[in-house]
Amino acid sequence: MQTIDALDTTLRSYLNTEQTNHVKRAYFFAEQAHFGQLRRSGEDYVTHPLAVAGILADMHMDHQSLMAAMLHDVIEDTGIPKIAIGKQFGPTVAELVDGVSKLTQMEFETLEEKQAENFQKMALAMARDIRVILVKLADRLHNMRTLGVLQPSKARRIARETLDIYAPIAMRLGMNTVRMEFEDLGFNALYPMRARRIDAALRNARGHRKELVDKISHQIETTLAQEGHEVEVVGREKHLYSIYKKMKSKRKSFSEIMDIYAFRIVVDSVDTCYRVLGCIHSLYKPVPGEFKDYIAIPKANGYQSLHTVLMGMHGVPIEIQIRTREMEAMANNGIAAHWLYKTDSQSTNGSHTRAREWVQGLLEMQQRAGNSLEFIENVKIDLFPDEIYVFTPKGRILELPRGATAVDFAYAVHTDVGNSCVACRINRRLAPLSEPLQSGETVEILTAPGASPNPSWFNYAVSAKARTNIRHFLKNQTREDSVALGRRLLDRALTAFDKSLDQLPADELEEYLHRHNYEHLDVLLEQIARGNRLPAITAQQLLGGIGADPSVARGEVAPVAIRGTEGFMVNYGRCCHPIPGDPIEGYLSSEKGVVVHRERCKNLGDMREKSERLVALRWDELVEGEYSVELRIEVENRRGMIAVIATRINSMGVNIEKISTDDKDYQFTYVDLEMLVHNRVHLAHIMKRLRSISSVRKVTRIKN
Repeated sequence: MQTIDALDTTLRSYLNTEQTNHVKRAYFFAEQAHFGQLRRSGEDYVTHPLAVAGILADMHMDHQSLMAAMLHDVIEDTGIPKIAIGKQFGPTVAELVDGVSKLTQMEFETLEEKQAENFQKMALAMARDIRVILVKLADRLHNMRTLGVLQPSKARRIARETLDIYAPIAMRLGMNTVRMEFEDLGFNALYPMRARRIDAALRNARGHRKELVDKISHQIETTLAQEGHEVEVVGREKHLYSIYKKMKSKRKSFSEIMDIYAFRIVVDSVDTCYRVLGCIHSLYKPVPGEFKDYIAIPKANGYQSLHTVLMGMHGVPIEIQIRTREMEAMANNGIAAHWLYKTDSQSTNGSHTRAREWVQGLLEMQQRAGNSLEFIENVKIDLFPDEIYVFTPKGRILELPRGATAVDFAYAVHTDVGNSCVACRINRRLAPLSEPLQSGETVEILTAPGASPNPSWFNYAVSAKARTNIRHFLKNQTREDSVALGRRLLDRALTAFDKSLDQLPADELEEYLHRHNYEHLDVLLEQIARGNRLPAITAQQLLGGIGADPSVARGEVAPVAIRGTEGFMVNYGRCCHPIPGDPIEGYLSSEKGVVVHRERCKNLGDMREKSERLVALRWDELVEGEYSVELRIEVENRRGMIAVIATRINSMGVNIEKISTDDKDYQFTYVDLEMLVHNRVHLAHIMKRLRSISSVRKVTRIKN
């Protein structure tokens, strides 16, 4: 167990006396604040913040982080407010403590929502000060180490959250040591029996492997010493969770996973890394395609190393990692190495910069996400560990998740490039936007002014930034469509009283909005378009008094014109498939907006009881777009008739959405088609061409 005296010794090894005293003062404050509180294990509660501070002290974190670690549960568990901590220890420490504290004052419907809101709050605090996440990781690490005292169900829930969120965050920040401990502790809590079996097998295998590991290690050291290189060779052992994941994902047995021997070679400089690589390749044969240079192209979390796989004696595969001492520190401690080594070196600062860029990306996602659950879903996508590296035409390297497409690449370059993307070139050839990218490819994005994201991009965009921005754009687009449609519907309702929206006095309109709790007019118009408020009733309420009496309305008003460009708030009935040229009427459906039906649609007849929801519609003269329509074709039972019909339709440049057949009798078959047409004239032309096929007996439009 950590004691304040032991911690004091650690602190004095790298902090000055004044800073050490600040940390101790925070400890005594926490001890007093938590007085009488016990942990589930029966220990004094203050042992937890002391242990968290001890973890950070081992990383040589600054004194403010250590003070925040001592005080991180004070706001949440003792009722001492943030302002009091600010007065005692300064605003920086108070902000750090507040960032780590959970949201305790809010009620949430589900546990998932609570976790998501807490993480969202922490992400915002991280954007202000990156040290928040380091304190949180240390806090979670000590909780994981003491998980055994909790009920199994709660322990499993915390372990699952750690594996899903905190272990990937530690990896994203390059903190490999913390990440591995998270994974092994989480694995033990979630699958204790599997963990015990793999651990026992690992201990058993270690004895059999020791002789061969020593032999390979000695060979490498001897060869490199002969070439004049002073190096440190370490046999690298996989941890439990990584063995389990490989067994599961690659469907391999334990013995197959353990057949590979792994070594790390630590050298003094980058130049020596490449020289040692040459020596190793002359000692054993390299396996083609297995060499990776993470020194020239570091991973997103700042990790740098040379990776190669060799075929050793007796055909044994050997994995080798070659890196400098600084890279080794970076690989184990990641962003914490920024404080641990206090160097001005490029790699350490690079890791810190990358971490800040990632957190800024989180902040952007948070601003564009609809809610905390959507945000945390995007964060999980962003923490996906597999990466590919692709080039811009100017040679800039971009890191993307595996499976990423040109859409992800476009948004990685810039949000505006993604929003206006229309096509792409991969290695100078035109390619579909949906084609998955491979490492090393050069990607060029073609944009067009006025272009906008396509909802179908969701099917193949994998990066969090792309998905968040597409969703954000479409939401805004939907909102603009809704407001425009709501304005037209309300204006039409007001014309029944010889009024228009522009003629209403601004102060009366403002008073109405305030009385009905609408922030501004657009919110009211959006609700009308979505069918949540009826335009006729809203018009009466807006006018009030005699002017709103329907009996004085002048009767017929012009129907609302449908242009085909209204977006998501105008839908077309799947029951009757209205197309331009058909007489139409609309129904205001809650949350769907206006649903357009043909005037004689049977379903519309059933809705006439709610006449206040019916809207008079007409097609605009400049209507655009393609509209779905259904045809029934009666044909002779002959081989290849469907192919003949499909070819005829295709020759007219018409898209077939769906095709099905149904036998009428032994002589004739019904072929039902759903296709896209521009209007009734276009449809009549298609039907005429289909009737000209010799084996076609009858062509009719399906009405309901």
